[in-house]
Amino acid sequence: MESSPENQPELPPVPPREPIFTLPPALTAYVLLLAVIHLRVLLPGDLENWTVEVFGFIPKRYDSTLLDIDFPGGEGAKVWTFVTYSLLHANLSHIVFNVLWLLPFGSALARRFGAVRFFVFMAVTAAAGALAHLVTHEHALAPMIGASASVSGTMAAAIRFAFVRGSFLSFNRGDAEAAAKVPALPLTRALRDGRVLAFLGIWFGINIIFGLGSIAIGADGASVAWQAHIGGFLAGLLLFSLFDPIPRTASHAADASSRDH
Repeated sequence: MESSPENQPELPPVPPREPIFTLPPALTAYVLLLAVIHLRVLLPGDLENWTVEVFGFIPKRYDSTLLDIDFPGGEGAKVWTFVTYSLLHANLSHIVFNVLWLLPFGSALARRFGAVRFFVFMAVTAAAGALAHLVTHEHALAPMIGASASVSGTMAAAIRFAFVRGSFLSFNRGDAEAAAKVPALPLTRALRDGRVLAFLGIWFGINIIFGLGSIAIGADGASVAWQAHIGGFLAGLLLFSLFDPIPRTASHAADASSRDH
């Protein structure tokens, strides 16, 4: 006997599955900020160079042992350029490269941290990259610009939870919101995870061998500021817990990670 349609139970609607790489508002705002600031390339040449000198990170600005140079920006530039350099880019390919690397890792981190923590984190990792560049380029006159140190910081922070079961690089991930808020691995546990170690090895290998990312431009010619990448990466890896608002149980995170193969 066939049942009539009106007698059949109604199935609950299937909730839509959110794409894993949709951009959260904080990351969208950050990318738009980079794009708007990059419009400086439309300025006359002298004015464009002035913006790089005022807002780019110049190690020589902090050097009082050699010839004294009067850099634009005065004493204030010694403070703000630790962050503002990361908002400038040399050309379109430079900004596109950084944004493409930022999208997957920055999306997860912006969802996890929220807007305020995310922006502060980007500033802190930028400053760490500038400090690493300063230590290794004490007398350099060339301004360093580019968001690569902050991008590196987001990658380092994200791997603390990226491979945990349900997260965005696991095989059993949830939607974008859930994937960004799984319990993170403690640092000591993360550094024993084979996938994290493989990621670290590949990342450091690429940066040391090819030096991809931030560009220094100026009197010294173009060069890759790979030390800044490492500074930002280490800051993101070590300082992640200070920003992370998600409670985590070490045993739960470790067990979840070990089950996700």
